[in-house]
Amino acid sequence: MSAEGAMRIVRAVHGLREAAVDPAFETGLSEALKSAYGAAGLTELYGRFSAGDGFADALMRRAIWRALARSCGSGLQIGAGARFRHAETFEIGERVFIGAQADMQGRHDGTCAIGDNVWIGPQAFIDARDVVFEDYVGWGPGARLLGSTHSGVPHDVPIVQTDLEIRPVRIGAWADIGTNATILPGVTIGKGAIVGAGAVVAEDVPAFAVVAGVPARFLRWRDERGEGKARRGKNP
Repeated sequence: MSAEGAMRIVRAVHGLREAAVDPAFETGLSEALKSAYGAAGLTELYGRFSAGDGFADALMRRAIWRALARSCGSGLQIGAGARFRHAETFEIGERVFIGAQADMQGRHDGTCAIGDNVWIGPQAFIDARDVVFEDYVGWGPGARLLGSTHSGVPHDVPIVQTDLEIRPVRIGAWADIGTNATILPGVTIGKGAIVGAGAVVAEDVPAFAVVAGVPARFLRWRDERGEGKARRGKNP
C-alpha cells in the first residue's frame, strides 16, 4: 500500500482544549512556594521534579513555573526534562503546552510572551530574549528560535567577545513551525504561515504563506490567493 493510501485524518487535540480554570489549591501552592523559597530557591527546587512523568512531578513543575513567571494562565503543561532560564521574564497564556526536554532560555532584561493554546514540541530550543508567540502557534519538535547574534565587530578579537545584537522575533497567531526548523534573529512569521520541517528562516514570512528549504523559500499561499498552486522564486 502506498503512503498516500495509508493516510488517516483524526481530530486535533491540543488546539481544541476547552477552557478550564486551575483548581484553587494549585494557585495557592504557587503562592506558598514563592513566599517560602524565592526565585533562586524555586529554581533549585524545580530540579527535584523536572524529570518525572508522574502526577506530583507535573503538578510541581506547573506550580513552580507559575510562581516564577511574570504571568501565567490556567492549563499549563510542562513535559519532563523541560528547562528554563529567567522564567521571571515569561508571560504565559492559557492552555500552553511545553514538551519534554524543551529549553526556554530567557534573559534577565528580556521578555518572552506566549499566547493562548500555544504548543511547543519536545526538544525545542527558544532563545527567549525578545520573543512573542501569538495565540494557537504550533512549534514542532526540535525547532529552534535564535534571538541574538554576536556583532563580530571589531574583527581583531574573538567573536564570542563582541557585543550581542538582540533582535525581536515574532511568531504570528495560528502559525505552524515544522520539526527541526530554525528561525533566525529579527524574523517575523506572519499569521497562519507554515514553515516546513528543517527550514532555516532568515527573512520575514508573510501571513498564510508556506515556506521550506535552506534558506527558506516561498512555495505557495494557504488562502484564496494560492488555490493550492505552487509559486517559485523569492518570497513575495
